[in-house]
Amino acid sequence: MKKSKTENIIDHTLHADLLRRILNCGGEYADVFAESRRSTSLVMEDGRVEKIVTGQESGAGLRLLSGGKTAYASSSDLVPAALLAAAGAVSSMAGNGPAQEIPQLKARMPSVAFSIQSLPDDVPLREKIKLVRKAERIARSYDSRIRQVSVIYRDLLQHVQTAASEGFVAEDDRVYTSFIIQVIAAQDTLVQTGYEVIGGLSGLEILDEETVEVLTLKAARRSISMLTAREAPADRMPVVISSQAGGTMIHEAIGHGLEADLAQQGLSVFSGMLGEKVASDLITVIDDATLSGKRGSFRFDDEGTPSQRTVLVDQGILKSYMYDKLTALKEGKQSTGNGRRESYQKRPIPRMTNTFIAPGEHNPEEIVRSVDQGLFVVKMGGGQVNTVTGDFVFHVQEGYLIRNGMRSDLVRGATLSGNGPEILKSIDMVGNDLGFSIGTCGKDAQGVPVTDAMPTVRIPEIVVGGRHE
Repeated sequence: MKKSKTENIIDHTLHADLLRRILNCGGEYADVFAESRRSTSLVMEDGRVEKIVTGQESGAGLRLLSGGKTAYASSSDLVPAALLAAAGAVSSMAGNGPAQEIPQLKARMPSVAFSIQSLPDDVPLREKIKLVRKAERIARSYDSRIRQVSVIYRDLLQHVQTAASEGFVAEDDRVYTSFIIQVIAAQDTLVQTGYEVIGGLSGLEILDEETVEVLTLKAARRSISMLTAREAPADRMPVVISSQAGGTMIHEAIGHGLEADLAQQGLSVFSGMLGEKVASDLITVIDDATLSGKRGSFRFDDEGTPSQRTVLVDQGILKSYMYDKLTALKEGKQSTGNGRRESYQKRPIPRMTNTFIAPGEHNPEEIVRSVDQGLFVVKMGGGQVNTVTGDFVFHVQEGYLIRNGMRSDLVRGATLSGNGPEILKSIDMVGNDLGFSIGTCGKDAQGVPVTDAMPTVRIPEIVVGGRHE
């Protein structure tokens, strides 16, 4: 990875003193997470750059695990006296146990390396403004029915250090770049939206001029085409979800339910089901933070655990949950590298990274041809899921009716609703392709960058919401 312009946030000689102070009154484990971040955000609306926000922030979070509970304190003041005072406050939560010894701290080596070609810091602000102006201009010129265009550019350079009482210091540099365009079109009283986003663990190389143009035209075309789309019929029917739709469904329908904290608290439909069948034999679900360039990737998680590939469901059988340090300790397991946090002000919790259904053996076109009458989903919208029951509802942003094995009329207003485990067990065709989507996943008032992916799949029957005919 091309190095960002960062320095040590906390001198390594101070780490051991802080860890000893945290464990002075007992406890099983302690760590110190420090970060320094620089960010840029540009927002363009109605032909004007409305916001240009740049910022720099640093701080540290200090944590103690004792008796299955967490004591946590954070500080934006990184001078030794302030950090030692915060460590003392955390230590007092342990009670009056014996002090724990700290082994000599050694640098932990990453399991993967990532390449960043164009650091956002090296690109002048005026060039970033040109990108958003270009997108706005292309969208506006596409069709006179386009009423509003919003373009958002963001970059973040984050340097993190984690020192742990297990005897290591792990450091990671992360560079995130994202680009969002939303186009609103109107005809008479009907208003429709086209939305596209790209982003990843990447520099400005993700946003060459061709990419910006392609993304913008996709959003503009979708907003205009939806003005003449027919309303989706409401019925139970077969549905083919294209790989182009990304992994929204897998993220919501099963992903959150496999995060170990929810499973341990009985807040997941998959609680206590390790080793049991939870999906079709065709379904293998993987969480993998080692994928190059993906938005959910990193070299170390926010507890200093090296990134890894975790098979969660193997040919329908639940093999593992996603663990952080605390949930792993509760079950006598090892962390799967899923301890993540929004910033130093937040404690780490189990979170997804890049989560996907592994590709299968069917040709995507063959899957569509196998359906006589149904719905073909090209792009998913938002949705929600009840992790306790597994029930979900998703909006379809772009979908087409299938007639006699062929894609036909474009429809709008469709929703998909069902039960995650039931739908996963019913999937009977899985494509040999794979399509990714990105987002910022919210949980416990924390947002972290993620990527989701799915191949093209066939669901034999699901409730499609729309207009009753």
